[in-house]
Amino acid sequence: MRRYTTWQGLKADDRGAVVAIGNFDGVHLGHQSVLTQAQEIALRSQAPSGVVTFEPHPRSYFAPAAKAFRIMNPATKAHRLQKLGIDRLYELPFDGALAALDPQAFATEVLHKGLGISHAIVGADFCFGKDRAGTAETLVALGQELGFGVSIADLVRLSELEVSSTAIRAALAEGRPRDAARMLGHWHRIDGQVLGGDRRGREIGYPTANMSIQGLHAPKFGIYAVLVDVLTGPHLGSYRGAASIGVRPTFGENAPNLETFIFDFTGDLYGEELSVAFVDYLREEAKFDGIDALVAQMDRDCAKARDLLAAL
Repeated sequence: MRRYTTWQGLKADDRGAVVAIGNFDGVHLGHQSVLTQAQEIALRSQAPSGVVTFEPHPRSYFAPAAKAFRIMNPATKAHRLQKLGIDRLYELPFDGALAALDPQAFATEVLHKGLGISHAIVGADFCFGKDRAGTAETLVALGQELGFGVSIADLVRLSELEVSSTAIRAALAEGRPRDAARMLGHWHRIDGQVLGGDRRGREIGYPTANMSIQGLHAPKFGIYAVLVDVLTGPHLGSYRGAASIGVRPTFGENAPNLETFIFDFTGDLYGEELSVAFVDYLREEAKFDGIDALVAQMDRDCAKARDLLAAL
């Protein structure tokens, strides 16, 4: 998958794509139905399939001080789109200039002149342009005027539950990763670089890979059974483990982060890229009276995680 951060100066074979347009936070089943339509039309028309999305998320741009809400960071989203077989990712910079474009200007300058798209697929609730003035129906009319096709995808439901990023955030916040996965169509993941830590885990026999969760809607703080993909470096591969997400109350006041213990692993992961998938919530995080009590609980947590993951 080719990844771009501009709509300007594209090569000829990066133009003419059939694109799904949206933020696609979580790349859930509703998003995937839009992506599938794009891929089917692209296959019929012998064009590349693509996604047009925005960084930062427009909501972050307009309310930078608001509580973190994103399910996925850009790296996780790109990895998921690549796994789904998308050919092009147009990750457009959302800034003052882009935010000022009205629907007509966005369709003309970005989609038509800039990306040269041949077809766009959007959800039924799609809005775009300054003050969100444009709707899916607006884009249909503009596409007819400018010479590209537009399809509107229906919202997806599971039983009586509408699949949405809001519902997925709620499931994660309540410690229900399997419910989130049912709506996502994949395990919820956090991707990122392994950061240097205080090495406390190594000292007590539980070395962990530490990752930032800054800017993300955090799953419920606590301990999880996880699947781990090492994406870079000499230890490339898939593993299983247990992870703690939270503030590590036994060791005082700390910024929230993700710490993952990988089962049966030896090696240095500092600086490497990891993808951690949340499978089962084991317990809330707790403050222990001492290291011995903490290690005993970690032994129990890892045993339970191994049993749960063995059933996958």
